[in-house]
Amino acid sequence: MINIGILKADSVMPDLQADHGDYSDMFEHLLTGVGEDVRVSVYDVEQGNYPDSIDDCSGYLITGSKRSVYEDEPWIVILGQFVRTLHQRKKKLVGICFGHQLVAQELGGKTEKSARGWGVGRHDTELLIDLGTDGPAGTHFGLLSSHQDQVSRLPEGGRILAVSDFCPIAGMLVEDHILTFQGHPEFGVGYARDLLDIRRTAVGEEKFLKAVDSFSQAPDQRRVAGWIIDFIAGSAHR
Repeated sequence: MINIGILKADSVMPDLQADHGDYSDMFEHLLTGVGEDVRVSVYDVEQGNYPDSIDDCSGYLITGSKRSVYEDEPWIVILGQFVRTLHQRKKKLVGICFGHQLVAQELGGKTEKSARGWGVGRHDTELLIDLGTDGPAGTHFGLLSSHQDQVSRLPEGGRILAVSDFCPIAGMLVEDHILTFQGHPEFGVGYARDLLDIRRTAVGEEKFLKAVDSFSQAPDQRRVAGWIIDFIAGSAHR
């Protein structure tokens, strides 16, 4: 049994929760639906909720957030300290969007706002490093995105795992125990579209329409979820 600790760094807007659930629900549905031997434990890190022991879980996953990793918020500072502890202990860690950016920021890299503005819609992304037999280097996959910040400098020991036309560091590996993605494997098209509608003015009409068009091609949620599970289980990266 693999127990994945979800470090929940945000909540879905109340108006959207009835249809889509919270972010922890999305991850639990995705990961347990792909891995039969997966159990999920949720820790609301915004509220200071952490496991009693770092070894309570097989590995951890940091969710996305509307906040920026460089904001001086107490809960972000504490989560950053936990990232460093996980790194020091070589504990398996997966970072998604905000989590991806926080790993970079805390381990010597840099996260900042993209000069290209919002990244939204389905982004075609290419693996540069093998992620097991189902993810050889050169594999193309698509994830849904909604972000302004992105990693601009790798952390110490980091390698670029994936790249897209919009995001030059769309995924990272740090040594053999940290895996990150800028895109959101937990996002379904329905939620991504509802979120995009809310951000339509901020995103701009041209990007909005292009993102809506990109939804015609389904994201590779289950494939990426399989990579995450295999990585935490210790069988993905070769």
